Amino acid sequence: MKFLTEDLWFPDVSEASEEGILAIGGDLSVARLLLAYRSGIFPWFESDEPILWWSPDPRFVLFPNKLKVSKSMRQVLRNKDYEVTVNKAFNDVISACAEAKRSGQQGTWITTSMIDAYNELHKLGYAKSVEVWENNELIGGLYGIDLGNGVFTGESMFSKKSNASKVGFISFIQNTDYSLIDCQVYTNHLKSLGAEEISRDQFLSVFKH
Repeated sequence: MKFLTEDLWFPDVSEASEEGILAIGGDLSVARLLLAYRSGIFPWFESDEPILWWSPDPRFVLFPNKLKVSKSMRQVLRNKDYEVTVNKAFNDVISACAEAKRSGQQGTWITTSMIDAYNELHKLGYAKSVEVWENNELIGGLYGIDLGNGVFTGESMFSKKSNASKVGFISFIQNTDYSLIDCQVYTNHLKSLGAEEISRDQFLSVFKH
């Protein structure tokens, strides 16, 4: 893996380690983040670590036409107990994702500098949030990157009530026309919704199409 300086570049993704780490260092400037996402690279690191840039092989993705909605979730969606919105409360969503407790994680990778950087991407139209409301209370949501290439790169989600993030995720996918949802790395939660692993080359061929 390569160590980044102030120069704006990334090594070829084929140079990533077996775990998927491509580079260390650099910064979270808008220019670097956009270059990363346009190259199929994303940042992911703990608060006490240097910035780590990833391009894993295989890549975990969801093709919208393969979305799995369980019978119980279909009932939840039919009941319409929640309101789902897009880009109504980006900072609240990313802040709630940062505060969410996750098994196996000591802290959060969504640091203050990360929140500031993605808020800037949101202002420029590249970062989107999905909010789930119950009685005007934000109870779930997710955020990610949309470069306008038909791919949504999901970054993180949170739930304060059972199924809230699933409601947001499923509703968002069903009401948009993305060709691919980039889930980045494997989780059982997203696997249950139909996500699958594909090779990095296959991912990039769809991503850059």
